[in-house]
Amino acid sequence: MGDDSVEPLREPPVRGIEPVDGAVVVKLGGELDLYNAEEVRAALADAIARSPARIVIDMTDVEFVDSTALGVLIEARSKLGPDALALAAPQLDTRRTLQVSGLDRHLPVHDTVADALAG
Repeated sequence: MGDDSVEPLREPPVRGIEPVDGAVVVKLGGELDLYNAEEVRAALADAIARSPARIVIDMTDVEFVDSTALGVLIEARSKLGPDALALAAPQLDTRRTLQVSGLDRHLPVHDTVADALAG
């Protein structure tokens, strides 16, 4: 008999927010989904409030992205403008999700954080 009220231990989705040369890098990790989308939304709102030239979302450690989390990324892009948000270093599964959803045509996807910062 299990206790459904106990959440499984999960890593926090936001691993860091760091200013870098006029930009802000938001490092995300683990599973980005309905259950932690608000944390991701809050981190992106914090980054947007800093008025950077660009926000780079470091996805190196992201293992899974669902439609709710993708919606949070699109929402942030709509607040910033088309060229002010970039995704960096998604793993193969995340990159595939971006391609299947068509988001890779709306959000620039770079192989590294350095490439994303360079624009």
